[in-house]
Amino acid sequence: MSFSGPFSHSIIEELGKAVKNHLESLQTAHSALMDVFAVYIEQAQNVRNYIARWEQHPDQARLVNSGIVVIAREGDRYIVSSGNLLNRADMPTLVERLEHLQALDKAGLKALYKQQMRQPLTAEGGAGLGLTEMARKASEPLQHTLSTVDEQYLFFSLRVVI
Repeated sequence: MSFSGPFSHSIIEELGKAVKNHLESLQTAHSALMDVFAVYIEQAQNVRNYIARWEQHPDQARLVNSGIVVIAREGDRYIVSSGNLLNRADMPTLVERLEHLQALDKAGLKALYKQQMRQPLTAEGGAGLGLTEMARKASEPLQHTLSTVDEQYLFFSLRVVI
């Protein structure tokens, strides 16, 4: 399953229903279904929230409506991937967070999650749990790629294997 285009809250919700129905029709184990669904929601919201940060900046119009989420089955695993344009200025912080998560084992991810749960909400309204939660649900470290679009933008993709 895949979706590419504008990520509104209503689209994320409708696609979420379609994802659940599709996984149920494949008789996916309930725990796997819930993990895939949770990672889909987190990735779609991350794309939407990132795009929303730039909607008020006319010079950043390319970032708006530029996202994709794909769910694939590979043997007994599910792969949830997302991608969107990324302003180069945002790359260092994101890469640092991802590399930190990739270096942690399951116990380290659990400890980080508990630590983040005690933190105050960020300016964006969350505790920064999204990437950590996806890493906890993943069966292998999160994978990301950055491809150059031009001097101002990169295409960021995130792959989560469940």
